[in-house]
Amino acid sequence: MIEITLPDGSKRPFDHPVSVQDVAASIGAGLAKATLAGKVDGQLVDAGFLLDHDAALQIVTDKSPEALEILRHSTAHLMGQAVQRLYPGAQVTIGPVIDNGFYYDFAYERPFTPDDLPKIEAEMQKIVDEQLPVTRSVKSRDEAVAFFRGLGENYKAEIIESIPAGEPLSLYSQGEFTDLCRGPHVPNTGKLRAFKLMKVAGAYWRGDSNNAMLSRIYGTAWLNDKDLKAYLHQLEEAEKRDHRKIGKQLDLFHQQEEGPGMVFWHPHGWAIWQAVEQYMRRVYKRSGYQEVRCPQVLDVSLWKRSGHWDNYQENMFFTESEKHTFALKPMNCPGHVQIFNAGLRSYRELPIRYGEFGSCHRNEPSGALHGLMRVRAFTQDDGHIFCTPEQVEGEVTEFHRQAMQVYADFGFSEIAIKLALRPEKRIGSDAFWDRTEEMLRRALRAAGVEWEELPGEGAFYAPKIEYHLKDSIGRAWQVGTMQVDFMMPERLDAEYVDEHSQKQRPVMLHRAIVGSMERFIGILIEHHAGHLPPWLAPLQGVVFSITDAQADYVREVTQALVDKGFRVESDLRNEKVGYKIREHTLQKVPYLLVVGDREKESGAVSVRTRSGEDLGSMPLAAFIERLETETLR
Repeated sequence: MIEITLPDGSKRPFDHPVSVQDVAASIGAGLAKATLAGKVDGQLVDAGFLLDHDAALQIVTDKSPEALEILRHSTAHLMGQAVQRLYPGAQVTIGPVIDNGFYYDFAYERPFTPDDLPKIEAEMQKIVDEQLPVTRSVKSRDEAVAFFRGLGENYKAEIIESIPAGEPLSLYSQGEFTDLCRGPHVPNTGKLRAFKLMKVAGAYWRGDSNNAMLSRIYGTAWLNDKDLKAYLHQLEEAEKRDHRKIGKQLDLFHQQEEGPGMVFWHPHGWAIWQAVEQYMRRVYKRSGYQEVRCPQVLDVSLWKRSGHWDNYQENMFFTESEKHTFALKPMNCPGHVQIFNAGLRSYRELPIRYGEFGSCHRNEPSGALHGLMRVRAFTQDDGHIFCTPEQVEGEVTEFHRQAMQVYADFGFSEIAIKLALRPEKRIGSDAFWDRTEEMLRRALRAAGVEWEELPGEGAFYAPKIEYHLKDSIGRAWQVGTMQVDFMMPERLDAEYVDEHSQKQRPVMLHRAIVGSMERFIGILIEHHAGHLPPWLAPLQGVVFSITDAQADYVREVTQALVDKGFRVESDLRNEKVGYKIREHTLQKVPYLLVVGDREKESGAVSVRTRSGEDLGSMPLAAFIERLETETLR
């Protein structure tokens, strides 16, 4: 007798081995039809997996969190089969699931092109309609090598030959197509309904430029057509909002090959930067931070003591002078410890909070660079808190309150909190990681928030809380962090004197709210599609006249607004008012101030918004009051 325990605690007995699909059918026809796979004692398996002993079982359907990855993996095989049907002789190589989809690399007599994609997609749909069963088999390494060599799949055979002998390998077949795969997969191809092929690219075999160039085809797959359409719409919106395009359109910044991964900020772009920086500076001051500044270049001996040399040097830039090796700082934290160590500290001073708009450099791969979102030179709103263990919870909960207010001010209302736990490559004992991870959990409980845990995603020296913002088209961006670190104070000899005149190590909290200023500004541009709120807009208003007779009044109004601290310019060109309105609307200027003889005589301005709303004529003082209410001080 076999007893299967279901998630609700109920048990179902069977007098013979049963598959996951059989168990689902015993519960109901609807569940059997919806079954994609199963989880047996926590392990993902195919719907056809045979249970021959007592076990706990969860049926995986499209409502399960694992469903999307299974569907995408199966759709990759669907694409591989379609390609080989259409292009005999094409070899499939590697085809993993990636964010929002999948890809497969193919070896063929010619590169695939975008023109091939509709044909492949149509063939994929035919295979879906055939509802081919997907079956699993197991072979030894040598059997699998011989099998794929017999099919002419030399790349696949080469992959298998690199696997240690004696390890059984699973193969999945659907119709005439078979591939090496860990699985699980959907029960039949009819389950794969919502997919689209996106693009083609070149890729070297095994990522080595000395090897053959393959054709990589990218696709996306979703649970249903509604989700697919929503994703494709999001991509269209993302294309419209691309911060690189808007940056060029609004003359905010540029990048060039002489400074890869670095930004040339133009006046209007730098105005946005300053609006963000000055706002964050006010947040620092209200929260008890002392602003500091550390050197850009430090001797490698410091980076060896801090642990960066052993754990991060491949991401660092180095230089030499007088037979000494120096590193451009990739992070600000070791420098802040040096400021803390510069004097004798008492427990009465703690917590000490340092903040720095610190410029950092990281040697990111050139292929990963992407506008403002991934750069090599960047500035962080970086801060470090030196405190006692007893003060950690209060500091973390206060940081959380502070961060949530900042995100709201920048226009973000959906924030996910995640706790990134110990990575495989780390410093410190398991006891250290147990203690610090639990500290962060307690602080999050005290803040009254829910969070998701991310095993293996922490920094090499500490676990961290991450703040993920959802933008206006549904994309998530990780920006803020809070880390509890015992290791760096230990490695860099940070000390304070406690109430018993004994020397103790402080806890070091690493915190940032917006993170990289460059990246955050890129996120803001895309979130607002360039229509930044007036307090952030590089140009808050433009004043222009109807005729030359109002030129002096235009200058007077502009100067009055500038004197109040607003970013306003005049437009006295000999152009029609309609032309000026269209031009400055395209530049996404929040307010367009038109003055004619009537406004000049009454000391007023006629106000239009970039959305086309006509606010009518109002006294200049009234407009100033309006703009002040929209400006965060």
